[in-house]
Amino acid sequence: MDSTPPTQAAALLTPTQRRSLQRLAGLVIAPSEAEAMPGADDPLILRDIESSLGRDSVAICSALQQLAQIGGGEFADQDAQQVEATVQAFRQGHAALAAVVEEVVVRCYYRDDRVMRAIGMEPRAPFPEGFVIEQGDFALLEPVRARGRIYRDA
Repeated sequence: MDSTPPTQAAALLTPTQRRSLQRLAGLVIAPSEAEAMPGADDPLILRDIESSLGRDSVAICSALQQLAQIGGGEFADQDAQQVEATVQAFRQGHAALAAVVEEVVVRCYYRDDRVMRAIGMEPRAPFPEGFVIEQGDFALLEPVRARGRIYRDA
């Protein structure tokens, strides 16, 4: 991940948008010194987020624009109290955009080798070696089975 090349999507972000995205990512996943976990605003993770925007670049730019509009100024420049109110209003008024932001940040966060090691996973692709998955309690699915079919045959 350390050698992630910038993409056209990352090049679309202005320096202010990058700072706003970094602040927003840090709110989605804050660092934890106690568990030695970086936040999603870590420069390496942020670089991965920027280079991975792809199809989500329009939604991310729109989210940053909405945050600036709601807060009455660039999100990166808002004070802590204003950020809290802005994010709360954003999540209430733009739930779909908030979900895209969260998905993009989380996806890139858990690709970071440091994060994978910190949660006890080997930082590698699952194929071809695979990962051992503990057997679950299938009795937990009984309410779903009891509900019956909720779809129709095509």
